[in-house]
Amino acid sequence: QGHVVESGGGLVQAGASLRLTCAVSRTLFMSNNSIAWHRQAPGKQRELVARITSDNNTEYADSVKGRFTISRDIAKNSALLQMNDLKPEDTAVYYCRADGRGSWPPFDLWGQGTQVTVSS
Repeated sequence: QGHVVESGGGLVQAGASLRLTCAVSRTLFMSNNSIAWHRQAPGKQRELVARITSDNNTEYADSVKGRFTISRDIAKNSALLQMNDLKPEDTAVYYCRADGRGSWPPFDLWGQGTQVTVSS
């Protein structure tokens, strides 16, 4: 059916930057879809961080606006999340979702997650 694989997490200090990469199977990546980053901190619900559609429309959670940027790298079939000025409250497991429920055949795939830890 395809794959979604995240990479790029790690441990950084507050104020630092990280870039997360979500690699998606090419067939899925080139279909009608959106790719989104979600995150889940311990004891909290999973929340949407950022989303980008096939035609490059983007949306962000208020908490990351101005600090995070989502983009598509067509050559690498990937969605990138550039995270700047990281804060301790950004600490979470970050998950990538490839949502092609409007495509045919439809798909909705999640990656395994990558840990981001921001120390103060």
